[in-house]
Amino acid sequence: MQRPLLVSVFIVASCGLAYELIAGALASYLLGDSVMQFSTVIGVYLFAMGIGSWLSKHVEGNLLVRFIQIELLVGLLGGLSAGLLFLLFTLHSGPFRFALYGLVLLIGILVGLEIPLIMRILKREVAFKDLVAQVLSFDYVGALAVSVLFPLLLAPHLGLVRSALLFGLLNALVAAWALWLFRAQTGALPGLRAQCAAVIGLLVLGFGFAGAFVSMAEANLYSEDIVHAESSPYQRIVVTRWRDELRLYLNHNLQFSSRDEYRYHEALVHPGLAALPGARRVLVLGGGDGMAVREILKYPQVDSITLVDLDPRMTELFSQSPMLSALNDAALSSPKVKVINGDALQWLEENREMFDFVVADFPDPSNHSLGKLYSTAFYRLLKHHVAETGMVVIQATSPMYARESFWIVVATLEAAGWQTAPYHALVPSFGEWGYILAGRREYRPPAAIPVATRFITVDSLPALFHFPPDMARLAAEPNRLNNQSLVRVFEREWGRLQTH
Repeated sequence: MQRPLLVSVFIVASCGLAYELIAGALASYLLGDSVMQFSTVIGVYLFAMGIGSWLSKHVEGNLLVRFIQIELLVGLLGGLSAGLLFLLFTLHSGPFRFALYGLVLLIGILVGLEIPLIMRILKREVAFKDLVAQVLSFDYVGALAVSVLFPLLLAPHLGLVRSALLFGLLNALVAAWALWLFRAQTGALPGLRAQCAAVIGLLVLGFGFAGAFVSMAEANLYSEDIVHAESSPYQRIVVTRWRDELRLYLNHNLQFSSRDEYRYHEALVHPGLAALPGARRVLVLGGGDGMAVREILKYPQVDSITLVDLDPRMTELFSQSPMLSALNDAALSSPKVKVINGDALQWLEENREMFDFVVADFPDPSNHSLGKLYSTAFYRLLKHHVAETGMVVIQATSPMYARESFWIVVATLEAAGWQTAPYHALVPSFGEWGYILAGRREYRPPAAIPVATRFITVDSLPALFHFPPDMARLAAEPNRLNNQSLVRVFEREWGRLQTH
């Protein structure tokens, strides 16, 4: 009995941590602010496990039977949790948080019951000091195994819904295995066998139809037809189509619409690059869709463009998919372009290359992993890679809808020693959008835009740098790496907008 139950400890520990990681990742994907979501999910989960451990002393009767029943309940609830939560969010996001923490609490209580029950079952066969050492060792090793496999293999390849179903199935199989191994102790319980068969069958069925289920749920979330959807190790990538309009969503946040993305990218690139006729080397950080690169390639004097984007699936899609590469005019296949997949901050720390113009086209600072790319530390590091006469342009969210966030980014650049020139442009899909040019010297607008554009003209430039009263500058503290105040402000501002 001892060895099979210790193997069960390894499996149930893996499953228990997996449900915790899946809940945290799903909340982070759908609600943003990954530190807040993981912190609260982990806290509630551990609290619930404590409740379960305390309640275990009240479990009486045939402990093996009780263990099997708990495993079936954990498998059923944990296995279906991601799918149920995702479907609820797509139908009505209001009660999502209550359902999330309710499920986390219930699963945590059940998981908290498991190890105390196993220890009570084994106590007659193993000395107490050996029992504690062996059970906790298998428990911790199982947690380590899933913590490594989850980000590297399970989440990117199976997705959150299938990963939850897989671990639910493992819990149910542990129950079935225990029922068969210890049939003498559990007795003839046809009802228990039927429960095992029903739970395993339901989870297998769910695993097989998980892809269709996610597609159906996402169809409720987006008003357009989904033409491509996948999960990378870093994000959920969805491309939709309505008539001839394509839209890209990352973690359910709109990144561009093909109908008006030219406004965004022309405003991002041309006010700065047109003012640098001697620019030869350009660095693009983020912007894996290749749209900014497309605009930069219009300048014949540019000899090389280095694109650093974290997610290889983004750059692969926008260089290999005919539907998507057509949007950037096959820019990522240009011999002038070098694509590097990696973390922008780490890449800057490890390289000494200098550039005449840098485009920082990161997603909005909705979580701390993105917030670090809007910090004083990042902008100071960036100074070591920009030529004396060079410039940087930063996409800096909306000065209309996230006014304080926008001016925090301006204050952060200035605290890092840059001279700034904030401006904005109307992009119908987003509304008023903000950008910041930064350099060692005061910005001087170009006398002409020397390339073909559909939106930006030299005559329209002065208006972009004028801010009306409702977008005018606010007093703001810089965003520093150790506190990342920008993330909290950004979440508050956009959260307030979404509730109206």
